[in-house]
Amino acid sequence: MSEELQELQEHAEHAKHDHSLAPVTLTMALLAVLVATVSLLGHRTHTEEVILQNKVSDEWAYYQAKNIRRHTDELFADLTGVVATKDAALADQLREKYSKEAERYKDEQKDLDAEARRLEQETDHERCRADRYDLGEVFLEIALVITSITLLSGRRIFWHAGILLGVAGLVVAGSAIWLH
Repeated sequence: MSEELQELQEHAEHAKHDHSLAPVTLTMALLAVLVATVSLLGHRTHTEEVILQNKVSDEWAYYQAKNIRRHTDELFADLTGVVATKDAALADQLREKYSKEAERYKDEQKDLDAEARRLEQETDHERCRADRYDLGEVFLEIALVITSITLLSGRRIFWHAGILLGVAGLVVAGSAIWLH
């Protein structure tokens, strides 16, 4: 980013001698600010995406832990029915206890599954938003470069093209806000 600022400063020095280029350098300065802003928004959105992905992983790990506990309880309940014991009433009591535990884990897993899937959707949403910011940043970067060609060539067509690309970058980056 410091190279861009140094380049802008050089162009501003050049524009001091040619006042007709002042709007071009102002446009470049504005584009540089927009690039920095959209870049920051993109980085923050990517960070949020990573945080959400970690939550998704944690949720699925918790789901798997409940699944293991449920299978263990089901296995124990099944074993109490086939293993010979001196106290059949106690075996039935244990079978009932572990069957209820297995059923409780099964019910809890439904909630965990729903929460993990909700978090996955939220993560996908953040990924789409981050992609929009990234694409908007690309358009703004290109707009900045194209606009700077105006200072080198003196042809205003590059300034107009830079403005159009800058607007496109703003629209794409702005669409991340309204993305549902």
